[in-house]
Formats: sequence, C-alpha cells, structure tokens
Amino acid sequence: MLRIANASGFYGDRFEAVREMLTDGPVDVLTGDYLAELTMLILGRDRLKDPSLGYAKTFLRQLEENLGLAHERGVKIVANAGGLNPAGLAAAVRELAGRVGVPVKVAHVEGDDLAERFPGALTANAYLGGAGIAACLSAGADIVVTGRVTDAALVTGPAMAHFGWAPTEYDKLAGAVVAGHVLECGTQATGGNYSFFGGHDVRRPGFPLAEVHADGTSVVTKHDGTGGLVDVGTVTAQLLYETGGARYAGPDVTARLDTVRLTQDGPDRVRIDGVRGEAPPPALKVGLNRVGGWRNEIVFVLTGLDIEAKARLVQDQLDDALGASRPAEVRWELARTDHVDGDTEERASAYLRLVVRDGDPEKVGRAVSGAAIELALGSYPGFHVTAPPGKGAPYGVFEARYVDAAEVTHTAVLPDGQRVVQPHPVRTRAVEALNQAAQAAEAVRLPAAPPAGPTRAAPLGLVAGARSGDKGGDANVGVWARSEEAWSWLAHELTVDRFRELLPETAGLSVVRHVLPNLRALNFTVEEILGEGVAAQARFDPQAKALGEWLRSRYVDIPEVLL
Repeated sequence: MLRIANASGFYGDRFEAVREMLTDGPVDVLTGDYLAELTMLILGRDRLKDPSLGYAKTFLRQLEENLGLAHERGVKIVANAGGLNPAGLAAAVRELAGRVGVPVKVAHVEGDDLAERFPGALTANAYLGGAGIAACLSAGADIVVTGRVTDAALVTGPAMAHFGWAPTEYDKLAGAVVAGHVLECGTQATGGNYSFFGGHDVRRPGFPLAEVHADGTSVVTKHDGTGGLVDVGTVTAQLLYETGGARYAGPDVTARLDTVRLTQDGPDRVRIDGVRGEAPPPALKVGLNRVGGWRNEIVFVLTGLDIEAKARLVQDQLDDALGASRPAEVRWELARTDHVDGDTEERASAYLRLVVRDGDPEKVGRAVSGAAIELALGSYPGFHVTAPPGKGAPYGVFEARYVDAAEVTHTAVLPDGQRVVQPHPVRTRAVEALNQAAQAAEAVRLPAAPPAGPTRAAPLGLVAGARSGDKGGDANVGVWARSEEAWSWLAHELTVDRFRELLPETAGLSVVRHVLPNLRALNFTVEEILGEGVAAQARFDPQAKALGEWLRSRYVDIPEVLL
C-alpha cells in the first residue's frame, strides 16, 4: 500500500496543511495542487514583472517550515507548484535545503511550456501525465516539482514509480486517476463545499489521503481525529467535479467513470474499485491564457422604495453620459437583495452592478468612473456605491487547444541533472466519439421509473446533492441521489429540458447530459455559460461554483415518499 496525501487544492489553500499532514498520521507521499486556469494567468503576470518567478511562492515558504520534518519521516513531496518555471523552483528548493541543512534530492518535470507555438499567448501549457514524476522518483528524488501536469498525475506518477506499472496497465492507472481526482481539490473530498454539510462538523475539515494498492484500488480517508468527514457522498461529489462524460480522458489513461464503485469501508473510509481504463487519446490539452482587454466594475446601492425605478434612472443617466465613448460591452445586473420593511439599512438595499469591457483602457477607465461619480448629487435618492470606482484593469481569456502528444517533449530532469525524455503512449484512441455513443445509449441504462403517487413542490436539494465547476468557458453540474428510490425519480425527472427550465441562464446554450448509474448521478455540461473563462469574469459566479446549489434551490414536484 502507498499512502498518498494532499496538502493543497489551489494556490492560497490552508498554509498549515503541509505540517498537519506530516504530523497527524502516516504518509508516504505528500502532494500539492497549486495550479488552475486562473493561477496560470496570475503566474504569467508574475513572470512579466520578474522572469525568475512564475512559480507558487507559497510552496517555498511551506517547505522552509516543514522540509526537515518531511525528511525525518521519509515522506516524498510531489507538487505542481513549478507553474511556468519548474526549473527555477527546483533551484530555489535546492538553495533552501542547503540553507536549512536538510540533504534532499530535488528533481523537476518540464516540457509543458508551448508558448513559442502560440504567439500572442501570455501562457500556453500542455497537460502532461505522471510519467515524468515517476521517472524522477525512481531516480531517488525526495522532492519533485512540475509545471502544468494533470491534477491526477500527482497520484499516478508516485503510484507508477512505487508499483512499477507498465504504461498499458490501463485499469490500474485508471484507478489511480480516480483516486487522484478525488484528492486534487483537498478538503472538497472531506466535507468542504458539500451539499449536505449540516449533519457533520465541517468547520475545519482535514485534508484527504488515498491508500493506493498495487491493483489500482484505493481507500480514500483522512487522518484520525481531524475534522470533516469522508463518506460515499463526499467522494461522489468530488468525482463529479469538473468532469463530463463517462470517459475521463487524460495523458496517462482514459478512466471509465461509469465503472467506478464506491463502498463505505468504515468510518471516514471509502473504497474505490472496479475502475476500468482504456488507452489515452492521441492529443494533449493545451491551456492558453492571453490578455483579452480591459474591464471595470461599479456596484450602485439602491435602498428602500422604488428599487427598479432607481435602477432605470441611473442606467439612463450613465448611458447618456457615456455617449460616443461607450465601451464595447456594457452589462447591468440588478440583484434584489432588499427586504420589505428591512430592519437594517443593508437588508433594505439592492445592488445594481455595472460591468464594462473594451480593448481601449481609456474607455473603461476615467470615462466610466468619472461619469458615474458625477451623478452622485443628481441621481436617485440615497445614491452611493460599494467602493470608489477605479481606472479599470486588464482581464484574461482562457482557451483550450489540442496538440498531438508526439509533438510535446515531456522531460524528467533527475536529481543529478540528467534529462530523460518520456516516451509517448504506445496506443491511443479517440474518446469523444465513444462518449457520444454512451450518451446516445443512456436510455438503456436508466432505472425503472418510480411508482406514481402524490407529489409536493419542494427544493430539488432535499433529495439530491450537486457540485459544479468550470472548464474554460464551460461549466459542469454533477447531480446525485442519496438512495436508489431517489435515483429512479431523478434520472427520469431531470432531463436536459427540465434542467434548462430550472436554470433559465442556460436557455439557448448547448447542454449535454451524461448518466452515471454506478454513482446514481447525472452530469450536465453547459457550454459557453462562462464566456471566455474565469479570468474574463463574464458572470456573477465566474467559476460556476454555486451553479449546482442554485439548481438544488429550485422547486420541483417531488414524490412525497422521497420526502
């Protein structure tokens, strides 16, 4: 058994998690996921200011406090904190180790940076698999830092090195990918961001770990005595996060999510088995970030009576004031947070949000903020804004491209400096066509419809959990039932048409439904709802984090037997 733990789900996660995972229980490999689409943009801006940067500086500070402890306990550390500059981070780790007197071997993985192939992009990075990490660990590395690898590669790499799996042992690799996907977002697997959080103490959930076995099965758990919980529901929620169809394609293997079996294996222990794998696709995903233009935002506070009339007044005034200097995109959103007869001023207030975008910084800067402030004494009664308007700021745009895996030089730089190029997959297969075929056959796999009976209008969330997230401009919403009876109803009730009715923002967008019976789950992919990605901040919830909770709050006619 190999105990692989997680201590970071994003750049800025709980700083003390590294020490907690090293001291609260046994660990063989400690991983950290620091990268996301938005993080790559942030690191790209860092690198523009200082070419020696481009990596997650938090990781170095965590190592400074915990490197000696990890070395004493024989724990390997694998993190993608290298971002855009894994070689620079590896050098910084060596310098740190020498300064604190801890004799560790440091290696790194590179080859993901494809910026030269995409002129105009601030960052362009291919998602690599775990082979480079495995090569570094097999060569004796104590610490491995990478650039852009898939989140699951932080688990597949150590497992490949430890168990000696061949690149074509797809079922074992797929099991590790599923375990890696559960671990990658840290405490989301241990009760964080969980629909049914009310039944447990999740104020400070412990970080997760996976006990990975040689056959690819695993048990997801957490250290004894730490907060939160691990049950089939928390693991299901994380499995659905930022996924799409039944086939979850990656550079190491295509994991069949429709084969995953989850079993409660004791308190805070969930066993994952049955996972089948297939050859990876022939192409690697490449994440591109570029500066899309300039953006500004002003939030007007509307208090008391005549909220909608006040909103119309300030919109008309600002439209007139902007005139010919009107930005290319102007969006207004009125959030009716006000309460009738509110007992505090804030509860009696609504918010009117103005967002402007343009390629010209002048058109979103002083032209907009000046026009807004000049209305202060001549607009609606009670005029004020939540913060002084600024001059605007650049926004980023994310785009996914694909390149032939054979065109990417995935390189492990071993502790002795030797550079080892990783071989490309021997066999590959197209995944998209298979996902479409599985989607077309979903009716065959649907459970029998529940018996007819009285229903009651109630929130969907009383019988179903959900988790949602972003992939570029798309969002996914995973919805699962907690019982077979609820699943029989959910699978027939929540069609694509019903989904669109419940979430009117998705009307007119492409929505695809995937059925995962083993998980009692439906997974919806909503294309282009997030515009050009999180950094573009195209909507109120730019990463679709709460899209699932909005769905759960909507009223549907639910069989009373389920309530």
